[in-house]
Amino acid sequence: MASHTFERRMVSKKSWMEFRSSGLLWFVNRTLHIFGWSIVMEYDNEGVLSTVYPARVKFRGFDEKTETEGFQNLTRYFGRKATVLLKETLD
Repeated sequence: MASHTFERRMVSKKSWMEFRSSGLLWFVNRTLHIFGWSIVMEYDNEGVLSTVYPARVKFRGFDEKTETEGFQNLTRYFGRKATVLLKETLD
């Protein structure tokens, strides 16, 4: 039972939308593209996330606009979370 309590304290479930909007999905996919992989998010007709899965892909990298937006989103995320991230590494 102690292990389960430890896991709850160490893991905080987040939404795929938060992961995506932080720039982290772009960053992870940027790295996965090197190996011909990607994490794919599919949405239904109402714009609701319906499934997420890993996929093999033939493309490598993103266009310039996506790269710029990815770096901006990731930098904003780190700017907002820097203090929390540092605290977590020191606890």
